[in-house]
Amino acid sequence: MGNTTSYKIDAAEYEIVFRQYYESLCHYANTWMKDMDAAEEIVQGTFVKLWEKKESLNIEISLKSYLYKSVYHASLNEIKHQNVKNKYINMHNNEEPLDNMQSVSQIRDLERRIDQALQKLPEQCRLVFQMSRFRQLKYREIADVLNISVKTVENQMGKALKIMRSNLADYLGILLLILNLLINNITW
Repeated sequence: MGNTTSYKIDAAEYEIVFRQYYESLCHYANTWMKDMDAAEEIVQGTFVKLWEKKESLNIEISLKSYLYKSVYHASLNEIKHQNVKNKYINMHNNEEPLDNMQSVSQIRDLERRIDQALQKLPEQCRLVFQMSRFRQLKYREIADVLNISVKTVENQMGKALKIMRSNLADYLGILLLILNLLINNITW
C-alpha cells in the first residue's frame, strides 16, 4: 500500500476521534453482532487498543478506515469465540447432568473465587468493573459518576478484565457449565 502514516494521538485528539466515530462504529458492529451491548464492548475495546498503541501506530489507510476495519475484525473474532463456546455447551448437553448438590457447591466456590478476584483489583479498577458489569452502566456514565475521562474508564476496564481472566482461568469450564445450566433453565 504506498505511504504509511504515523499517528501520534494525544488525549484531546483521542476524545475528538472517540466522539466522532463511537456511535457509528457501534451501529456498524451491531450489523455483525446483532446485539448492541456486544457491539459497544467491541467498539470500546477497539478504542482501548487505539489508545494503548497511540505512540507506535502506523496506519496505511485513513484513521476512519482503520477504525472500521478494526471493529470488523474484532466482531468476527467475537463471533468465532461465541461459536466455540456454543460448541462446548452443546458438547456438554450430551453428557450426564451433574448432581444438583455438586452444581450448587461448584457455583458457591466460583462465587467465592470471583469475590476474591474482585478484591485483588486496585480500588478504582474494581469500582469501574463493578459499575460496568454489575450496575450495567455505560463507560460515559461511569466517567461522569467518577469524574474521570472515558479513556480512563476504558483503561481501567481493560486492566480489570485482564486481571479477572487470569485469576479465574481455572474456572472457565465451570463458568461454561453454569451458563449451560442457565440456558437450559435447570433449577437447583
